[in-house]
Amino acid sequence: MKPITIENYQISPNHPPFIVAEMSGNHNQSLDRALQIVEAAAKAGVQGLKLQTYTAGTMTLDIDEGEFFINDPNSLWAGNSLYKLYQQAYTPWEWHEPIFNRCRELGIVAFSTPFDESAVDFLESLNTPCYKIASFENTDLPLIRKVASTGKPLIISTGMASIAELDETVRTARSAGCEDIILLKCTSTYPATPENTNILTIPHLRDLFDVQVGLSDHTMGIGVSVASVALGATFIEKHFTLDRADGGVDADFSMQPEEMQQLVMESKRAWQSLGKISYGATEAEKKSLVYRRSIYIVEDLEKGDILTSENLRRIRPGYGLAPKYYDLLLGKKVNQAVKKGTPLTWELIE
Repeated sequence: MKPITIENYQISPNHPPFIVAEMSGNHNQSLDRALQIVEAAAKAGVQGLKLQTYTAGTMTLDIDEGEFFINDPNSLWAGNSLYKLYQQAYTPWEWHEPIFNRCRELGIVAFSTPFDESAVDFLESLNTPCYKIASFENTDLPLIRKVASTGKPLIISTGMASIAELDETVRTARSAGCEDIILLKCTSTYPATPENTNILTIPHLRDLFDVQVGLSDHTMGIGVSVASVALGATFIEKHFTLDRADGGVDADFSMQPEEMQQLVMESKRAWQSLGKISYGATEAEKKSLVYRRSIYIVEDLEKGDILTSENLRRIRPGYGLAPKYYDLLLGKKVNQAVKKGTPLTWELIE
């Protein structure tokens, strides 16, 4: 499983996880706000910022009834037609270039999720360094084929997909020329719950498809994302907004700047903690060995006195014999006078 390079970043288990802030529709149809989101994301320490590239017309039909209308009362978007929802949420295509440019100025990777072939052609004109495929499009093989043909790294969310469907998707991408694939475990509910996230799937995806793996996380908080690092996630994506109170189509399950900063910090700590399989004292721990318990004389003794549970104890620090010898030493005699507080050594035994 080879490392994947996206601009100046290398994605692999040997590096801290690549953290992406997903802007989605949280710009609330303001370019100024979109650029503020870019700046807040960069300040929070993320490595990437992702857009979504579509229009309402490339997503669905302008029909305000039947299956084109969101009737689910539990949906964040209840009462909208699909067309009207995408009108609210889409990022105007003329904004992409200034957003990409601002990301580059700030040293973070800008890329996007295309939802049809025209979006791919447009993103190619902006020289996007990689592509993301959304969960709802992970079975759109013609789109996968188009994106893969660019030869650029491809990040695919796996929400709702069966193993058979993912196998078809990965085979399609590889046969179309994509060598660098990252699969993201994803639960396509908004928000998702930790109980419904099943991140034990992450190492299984890695081993099954021999790819880099990560998490597209719709849960609240950072716990699930941080836990994913211990399971091998090298790429984490979270929706991002300036302030949930400002509203927006995805605001309810988006991270705020201070939360994103915490995720960047804690995911790096989680990665650092993995280390390697290790037993015994590390170099840093060796100076602490002296604070283990050991066997000490705890009363003044004369030559020939017998060691008993009253004059012999297992205490800190660790300059005496190891506690495992305690029972063996009881009943032995000292061969010289010994002061209270002397660590017991074999040289003192008759």
